[in-house]
Amino acid sequence: MAREIGPVILDLKNLSLSFGGVKALTDVSFDVCEHEIRAIIGPNGAGKSSMLNVINGVYRPQEGEIVLRGGHFTNMTPYRAAIAGFARTFQNIALFKGMSVLDNIMTGRNLKMKCSLLQQAFWFGPARREELAHRARVEEIIDFLEIQHIRKTPVGRLPYGLQKRVDLGRALAMEPRILLLDEPMAGMNVEEKQDMSRFILDVNDQFGTTIVLIEHDMGVVMDLSDRVVVLDYGRKIGDGTPDEVRANPEVIKAYLGASH
Repeated sequence: MAREIGPVILDLKNLSLSFGGVKALTDVSFDVCEHEIRAIIGPNGAGKSSMLNVINGVYRPQEGEIVLRGGHFTNMTPYRAAIAGFARTFQNIALFKGMSVLDNIMTGRNLKMKCSLLQQAFWFGPARREELAHRARVEEIIDFLEIQHIRKTPVGRLPYGLQKRVDLGRALAMEPRILLLDEPMAGMNVEEKQDMSRFILDVNDQFGTTIVLIEHDMGVVMDLSDRVVVLDYGRKIGDGTPDEVRANPEVIKAYLGASH
């Protein structure tokens, strides 16, 4: 891939996370470089979603730290993560089903709105100008994702693949520096996966957005990713380029079993 990868932007150091006596992550370390597509893979229950939840502050690890652009975070929260430039899509779509596509994507602009609630309620002067500017940005995202024809359709009426695209649009509306994608192609057919793969590559290339993704489709992971980190039972067992990971005996064992 002809991407220009920058320096390390996110460094995850010795992260451990437990729920009671259950260890979700054990001493996991890896970094993410600016502008790269970094995949996290592993069998079911490997700790992949737990890792994303640690990165964007949903879970607080008992050990380790997150270093973002040189700043050390030991108590990351979802709000701090959003302010720091993280946006996320979820494995289970969490859109507002009764709202239109446009209004769902507009919710991603919330942190960028500076006018008070009172100003927004009366919608005059600065509040009106601000909302129009945000709507213009949302319309650009709608064009980018090729969903102009459904912009006013309630999300609940859309097929699954288009809902996943709207979910991506809402995350893009935050203008993130680091985009976290939790199984963006789960449940999709081949054509929908091809479309989503193209959009992920375009987001990375055209917007310069760093992407961290979880995905079970190994063909997609190997085609899209610059580097791959592999988890198994909460431990890191592999880290490197797709070719290096594909040839790693521990990774082969975790996916195929010792007999292979």
